[in-house]
Amino acid sequence: MECKRIPLSAEDSEIYLDVYMPARLGDHARKALVVIPGGGYGQVCDNREGEPIALAFLPHDFTTFVLHYSVGRKRPFPAQLIEVAKAIAHVKDHAAEYCINPDWVFTVGFSAGGHLSACAGTLWKHPAITEALDIPYGYNKPCGMMLIYPVIERQPDSFRNLLCKDDPTPEEMAPVLVAQHVDEDTVPAFLMHTASDELVPVTDSLAMAQAMSRAGRPFELHIYPDAPHGVALGTAVTSMGNPGWENAAIAKWVEHAAVWADSFCE
Repeated sequence: MECKRIPLSAEDSEIYLDVYMPARLGDHARKALVVIPGGGYGQVCDNREGEPIALAFLPHDFTTFVLHYSVGRKRPFPAQLIEVAKAIAHVKDHAAEYCINPDWVFTVGFSAGGHLSACAGTLWKHPAITEALDIPYGYNKPCGMMLIYPVIERQPDSFRNLLCKDDPTPEEMAPVLVAQHVDEDTVPAFLMHTASDELVPVTDSLAMAQAMSRAGRPFELHIYPDAPHGVALGTAVTSMGNPGWENAAIAKWVEHAAVWADSFCE
């Protein structure tokens, strides 16, 4: 396996992609997965929702990329949307080098990273992207989005960090309430949440699923009964000794997501 770091900003060394590329198998083209860790838009929790996720998806025929994006109120939205668009464009530009099919680029995001993943799959037409990046229309559109206990509408601290404002107005909030922007062009979604999530309520995933249903867009939704927020892989790899973050049933979500992704790559 080859690992390397790709800078995505000439102005900020903290905006980059970490690449995890398995050994080549002849001309075989894998799927690509841009991993977007959470952290409430205040930090990037790559120790649990970055590299461990990237490694977990490698056996499922993915080349994986962990995105480090603007956090800590350094830049307001849509800077983060532009950064994930730049990441997807980079992956597609280097498809041959990374042994991936450029039509099979997915995102997976956790918590606030789930919000950014949802934005990438729903707001890919945002005019700020075409203003900032010299790419063809739709080049930044993933083929599917995995939303893992995603922030959608009920986590005010994340939205304050994203907008760089302590008290954003309803008008300022409207562009980032992503479920309200789901339409016929939104990409298919895989959602996972736990019913007992105390930080990001399960109603966030339910709201996104309802929006997908109203728009006639395909989605798969998994809700597990009991685990705290931030369960990540649901295994000892990401539990950090917290027994609440280990759950054999939840640990199946990676396999289920990989099977879901395969259905778009036949």
